[in-house]
Amino acid sequence: MPSTASAPGDNLAINGQRLWDSLMEMAKIGPGVAGGNNRQTLTDEDGEGRALFQKWCEAAGCTMGLDQMGNMFARREGEDSEALPVYVGSHLDTQPTGGKYDGVLGVLGGLEIIRTLNDLGIHTKHPIVVTNFTNEEGTRFAPAMLASGVFAGVHTQDWAYSRTDAKGLKFGDELQRIGWRGDEETGARKMHAFFELHIEQGPILEAEQKQIGVVTHGQGLSWTQVTITGKESHTGSTPMPLRRNAGLAMARVLELVDEIAWSHKPHAVGAAGHIEIFPNSRNVIPGKAVFTVDLRSPDLAVIEDMEERLKEGAQKICDDMGLSVEFEKVGGFDPVEFDADCVGAVRRAAKRLGLSHMDLISGAGHDACWINRVAPAAMVMCPCVDGLSHNEAEEISQEWAAAGANVLFHAVVETAGIVDQ
Repeated sequence: MPSTASAPGDNLAINGQRLWDSLMEMAKIGPGVAGGNNRQTLTDEDGEGRALFQKWCEAAGCTMGLDQMGNMFARREGEDSEALPVYVGSHLDTQPTGGKYDGVLGVLGGLEIIRTLNDLGIHTKHPIVVTNFTNEEGTRFAPAMLASGVFAGVHTQDWAYSRTDAKGLKFGDELQRIGWRGDEETGARKMHAFFELHIEQGPILEAEQKQIGVVTHGQGLSWTQVTITGKESHTGSTPMPLRRNAGLAMARVLELVDEIAWSHKPHAVGAAGHIEIFPNSRNVIPGKAVFTVDLRSPDLAVIEDMEERLKEGAQKICDDMGLSVEFEKVGGFDPVEFDADCVGAVRRAAKRLGLSHMDLISGAGHDACWINRVAPAAMVMCPCVDGLSHNEAEEISQEWAAAGANVLFHAVVETAGIVDQ
């Protein structure tokens, strides 16, 4: 019978080479055109990546669960069958021109925990569950972190199923098509804690020469889709005073977004990454512009101020130009404060392993931000070269990956409790 549960010793470490090899093997699925990945959610490539992950998990002795949003849960049993599991994971889907590590490191880092425990014959009190959340990126189906949002009760499943991509295909239909819609009720699982490893997606850790980011908070986010409607007309024969140029109005609104973000420096940011112009022809003045404004800050009051100023300013710009404008909130979440005990476990792990570390506020949204609403959660971050992410040139070192995964391992296993046999 087990006697006590304890934290891992500082001599315990994951297999860094095996983790790296797994990252490179997963990157072969949905390769990009410039060395990264294009494994967008609910595509055939996403299905292939899921199948490989399941194969690896089952080889490690895990049982795989699948809920109605396609979230995957690979479970390693604990010694106490009544204890709530410690969850760990991230996402396998990528941007259209994404890197090999964003999200994937967190999922495969979780798998490496299971493999290492198996190698060392270590038993934990709590079960450990490695998770792959569906559609974290939000590129094909807005908003981001869609499935973890349903899990946390932020969105309804019916609403999520109705989300459409640029071709009008529905999320629910595509999930069914690729064969990864499960029967388990989304959000029915209860968690003892949740940990997520991720690349920083920013330049701070590298600039400060720190190996580990202990994430204490997450920035709040607001996505507003703006639709400006003018009138399509010939670029050569339409006099300047008679033009109703939706593209020009969009440009003026984007300049406004930049001004608003600068007014709340240094922590607020704002830009538009998704932009569509119609009819997008060389000799036609744009009659419609659709774009999504991304505003972020760790202060909710700042986000609310930026949203209000965007709407008021864009409305005035369009009114002055004789155009119509519509606003739709297509995504967002309030700033996040992660669980103090989980953050403490991450910090203790970095100290135990002698790794340089610092506290961070995450500038990007992550599944942990939603899960933090329903379970204690925290994040570990490792540096990425030049802070570059959402780009095929995204890069990390094997040493950074191993350091982050080792901190993840120690934080998760401390929380799950090693059982002395």
